[in-house]
Amino acid sequence: MTERLGWTLVHFLWQGGLIAAIYALIRCGVRGPNPRYLLACAALGLMLAAPFVTFAVMPPSKGASQAALPSSATLVSGGSVSGVAALVWQPVSRFSTRTARPGLLNRIVLVWLVGATAFWIRLIGGWWMVARMRVRDVRPANADWQQTVDRLRARIGVSRPVRLLVSGLVHVPTVIGWLKPVVLVPAAALAGLPPEQIEALLAHELAHIRRHDYLINIVQSVAEALLFYHPAVWWVSRHIRTERELCCDDLAVSVSGDALTYACALAELEANRPSYASTALAANGSSLADRIARLLGQSRPASRTRPTLGVVVSAILLVAVACGVYAQSTARPKFETVTIKEPESVIPFGVHWEPDGRFTANTTLRMLMVHAYQVDYFQIVGGAPWVYSEHYQIEAKGPAEKELPRPLLQSLLEDQFHLTVHRETRELPVYELTMAEFGKLQQGAKQDCVNVHGNWPPDPRNLPVTATPPTPPCGIPFGGPSFLQGEKLLMTDLTRSLSSLVGRAVLDKTGFRGKFDVHLQYAWDATTSEGLRADPAAFNPDFMRMSGSKGPSIVVALQEQLGLKLEPAKGPVDVLVLDHVERPVEN
Repeated sequence: MTERLGWTLVHFLWQGGLIAAIYALIRCGVRGPNPRYLLACAALGLMLAAPFVTFAVMPPSKGASQAALPSSATLVSGGSVSGVAALVWQPVSRFSTRTARPGLLNRIVLVWLVGATAFWIRLIGGWWMVARMRVRDVRPANADWQQTVDRLRARIGVSRPVRLLVSGLVHVPTVIGWLKPVVLVPAAALAGLPPEQIEALLAHELAHIRRHDYLINIVQSVAEALLFYHPAVWWVSRHIRTERELCCDDLAVSVSGDALTYACALAELEANRPSYASTALAANGSSLADRIARLLGQSRPASRTRPTLGVVVSAILLVAVACGVYAQSTARPKFETVTIKEPESVIPFGVHWEPDGRFTANTTLRMLMVHAYQVDYFQIVGGAPWVYSEHYQIEAKGPAEKELPRPLLQSLLEDQFHLTVHRETRELPVYELTMAEFGKLQQGAKQDCVNVHGNWPPDPRNLPVTATPPTPPCGIPFGGPSFLQGEKLLMTDLTRSLSSLVGRAVLDKTGFRGKFDVHLQYAWDATTSEGLRADPAAFNPDFMRMSGSKGPSIVVALQEQLGLKLEPAKGPVDVLVLDHVERPVEN
């Protein structure tokens, strides 16, 4: 999740810049404050939507499960995974999957969280102050002025009732609220300005209400708080505030009929207002001097609407940061040395990683892909038969890491096998796990289990062949060739284990949400033999002799012992498709 959010923030660097560039080009050909205001609102709306869309469509990080099913043979540091035993020793352990190390993306997310939190605190504080202004030190205006507001409201086209309040806290006429708006006017304005000027200023505030500017201003503030790090957001948002005031000026002049009177009223207002009222809308917003000059027909430089030097410099720095992140992500790690040859024997079978960076493997290309791309073996499709049958003995030296970095193994496959792949979803045969009989699942933790801290599962080659299952870990399915057990399991834990056993995706259709214990005894049959196809040559004959044909099939065992039914069906499965692959050259 953190990596996904980090990439979303990084991607918005170029997305926001691109939206701003397109907006600037279109804006050059647009005349009039209202069209420019709508254009700026559309640009900011696209900027606000872009990160959410990016986060939604971005695939999960490679450190997380890439499909509905995790790897059928998750490699653990200092341990091996061998043959079908890997399918049974529950490789989907939450403890054995690789977790992302703190890196640049983590720091980016942390900085963003700190900044966004600060802006949200500022924004919430502003809302609180505005809400306080609505009820504190206010009194209703006299009936004559309220009637004036009602008359102007009818002329402007505001259908909602608007209250006029005299406030001792505001310095300029201000609108607060969207559904139930009020106009706050300072007592000094009513006493010191001519009635026609006050009427013009009230028309300006009513124009804000008609245009729903209070709501748009809240959306602006949210966008600024979330995307504070991008200067283009502030640039476009400033344009919205500028054009908004010009639109309301035009509407106020059209109602009052006298631009000079309205310009004089603006000139009488105090140029500044408290910063905490930024969530409200006041008549002295935007550049007061520019607005007065425009009302009087005087031309002024338009440089304020162009990106300032600070905005340009900030944009360049952000682009440089984005390029650095992209460069870091595209620089794939590689093994220092790689030796690959045909093995003299397929035993011992598996892959092995040492924390000092030593990597050894005696396995097929398919099983290497299982580790490299964190998919289950049956999720790999395409390619020649040798991909699934020919073994390769590999010795390599990489950087010291506690766990094998998957990009490192992906680089090896790309360099040595010239492998190219892509992911897609296909409709394939699956199994659906349904509830056949309620009450057979053992709820809770009735058996002892071990809280696992460290590497799991252990190397099956080091475990004795015994009919007595060892004490299982809590929350992790644990098994052998004829049993599967676990304590405090979720249904997803069981379906993942079954998927590896039967060689198909098992979809949970039970609707069961609690934790339960599993003690399943079964025998290998045609269904569980699908798991052997991962690599038949690597299957341990001791396990075969131990299993034999004793006991019910796994389908029967599930129904009799757990009250669950395994039914064949078809459903969507995420697969890894081989586009191109070549046999490696021995060295």
